[in-house]
Amino acid sequence: MQLSAAQLAQFDKNGYLVLRGFLDEERCDDILRVAKAHLDAKIEPIETEIGYDSRDKEYRTAVTDYSSHAKEAHITVRRLRQVYTRDIRFKTWMEDEKIRPVLQQVLNDEVVLVTAHHNSIMTKMPYYSSETKWHQDRRYWRYSDDNLVSVWLALDSETSENGVLEFIPGSHKMTFDAAQFDEKEYFSQEHAENKKIIATKVSTDLQKGDVVLFHSLLLHRANKNSTDKPKISFVYTVKGRETKAIEGTRSAQFPEIVLDILK
Repeated sequence: MQLSAAQLAQFDKNGYLVLRGFLDEERCDDILRVAKAHLDAKIEPIETEIGYDSRDKEYRTAVTDYSSHAKEAHITVRRLRQVYTRDIRFKTWMEDEKIRPVLQQVLNDEVVLVTAHHNSIMTKMPYYSSETKWHQDRRYWRYSDDNLVSVWLALDSETSENGVLEFIPGSHKMTFDAAQFDEKEYFSQEHAENKKIIATKVSTDLQKGDVVLFHSLLLHRANKNSTDKPKISFVYTVKGRETKAIEGTRSAQFPEIVLDILK
């Protein structure tokens, strides 16, 4: 599959692109079934809702131990971490041959899977999930440049009611100063200039099999899940081969997988 010139221009301008019906329902259901089994069993490494908002910049930048060490009997799993090595179904999707040429186009480089960041099954659980605040993923990733793109797969329907992604188009090209972010590097909703920027936000409902590509500097957020059904999604990140992880940081502590483009 190849993106059209119009699709590439749209990604460049807005910082994201939706690919409708990219993955078939059978494969989505297969992935979802395994994800639910791991979530039910709380198989580490996981991230829980406990203490999520209290973690500081240093933790998000430096910590490499992805286990939750949760001792509570009743915990809400926010994400399954390190899914590339968990199950062949997860690995196969992250190495999907159909999407490789698309990723090469948006990166304009050879495609490399990043396992240090994202590489996750993301959840919005009913009743217990939290809102995701405006942020740039790149804020706590450490690379030589910003040529990183995330691949978000909807495993079922996603709406504003259960926490679909919202984006600020073009924010990946905007220049911000430190005062526009809080101490945890979330984009402040109280800052006067930020309010004007946030007013331009967009979202689009997703259906099972839809894929969203979005730039590592694009501002995005999501509501909490107000329905009675879990929302479960798959997200992983790729970078260009010329984009290097900074030695001594978490970004450099996990393997990278070069994906060949098949002719």
